[in-house]
Amino acid sequence: MAELAAGPARRDGMDARARRKSLLASVLGNALEWYDWNVYAVFATFLASALFDQADRVSALLSTFAVFAVGFVTRPLGGIVFGLLADRIGRRGVLVATMLTTAGASLVVGVLPGYSHLGTWSSAILLVARLAQGMGHGGESSASYAYVAEIAPRERRGLWSSSVFLSVSAGTLLATGLGAVLTATLTPGQLAEWGWRVPFLVGGVLGLFALYLRRNAEESDVFKEMPAGARPWPRKRLFGAGLRIVAISAAIGVMYYSWIVFGVGNAVSRHGMPSSSAFAAGFLAQSAVLFVLPLWGRLSDRIGRKPVVLVFALGSAALAFPITAVVTDQGWTLFVSEFTAALLWSAVAAVYPAVVSEMLPTSSRGTGIGIASSLSNAVFGGTAPYLGELFEAWRLSWVFTCYVVVLCLLAAVVVATMKETRGIELSQVD
Repeated sequence: MAELAAGPARRDGMDARARRKSLLASVLGNALEWYDWNVYAVFATFLASALFDQADRVSALLSTFAVFAVGFVTRPLGGIVFGLLADRIGRRGVLVATMLTTAGASLVVGVLPGYSHLGTWSSAILLVARLAQGMGHGGESSASYAYVAEIAPRERRGLWSSSVFLSVSAGTLLATGLGAVLTATLTPGQLAEWGWRVPFLVGGVLGLFALYLRRNAEESDVFKEMPAGARPWPRKRLFGAGLRIVAISAAIGVMYYSWIVFGVGNAVSRHGMPSSSAFAAGFLAQSAVLFVLPLWGRLSDRIGRKPVVLVFALGSAALAFPITAVVTDQGWTLFVSEFTAALLWSAVAAVYPAVVSEMLPTSSRGTGIGIASSLSNAVFGGTAPYLGELFEAWRLSWVFTCYVVVLCLLAAVVVATMKETRGIELSQVD
């Protein structure tokens, strides 16, 4: 973190201490946003028993996962709405609002009376909380990408941008780790009665701390110094930039959800790998990538964004079939597969906030990122697990792998035809 925060004593009106505080507020808040988002999935079975009718346990569990899926519906909406607000009222204000939304929703779930007390109202309130969480989660991405890129020293923007997905990975691992601790220390009865509330209450309380930090963060100089009534880009130019973001995001989404998020489940269901081995392999592979993200970001500040993103796109296209073929029922094979996929994904994830921010003007940066990233993630990333399972059921899994290869090659073509933006002043983009 010390290296991330390093930079000139003063630059564009914001001194090094203010940059450091603002970066910390963004990183911690983003980690907790992802913690709140993923802890629902980790404790889904306990939510099903506490907040739904247990007359049909299978139906209760399916209903819980349906509520989880509903959150994805409001994520694009949150990205669009909060992205528009970020371009009008500022990045910092939106980051405060998204933190308040997700932390508040987590607290509501933590104190929500069970089905035995409120009946169907418990399920309905959970649904509303998840919808709100989806809105906040979508808005977090559109604002945090732009904010971190704008407060970063231009010569270290790639390194600073890596902190965004570093916090994403940390939040996801925190949710999984707390689940492991609680299931190891509490009895099933204690977990079902009150233990499942602990992670939501923890998320809410920590979220309030992150909210305090964000309230004291500074608005980015690039946004503050944007001239009033600045001439916007022509729609055709904005649309072209949006399409490039969609193409890159599509490849990122299918890789992330196919091999990293659902890699463990696929190893268990398709290859008969023991659950303990699969979870251990997935956890180790994803943990190792935490140390790689800053390296990719720093490398992009030295050699450029394009070479680093091309490593992801061309590497993923070349290794898509080997990554799939290597997995058997042995845990080490999943570690090799997931680590390879995560290593490639981390190349683009580390620089993604910098790349998309350097493609858009300040007046439309939040909106453009919110619309292009959210919709692409929903259309391509969100459907990847379903398509993978569908083609697997048809015994045509190779078709899905070809689909991934095509998207990665398309991203490579888009990146190869882009201008190099390393070191550019964001005000020059305007």
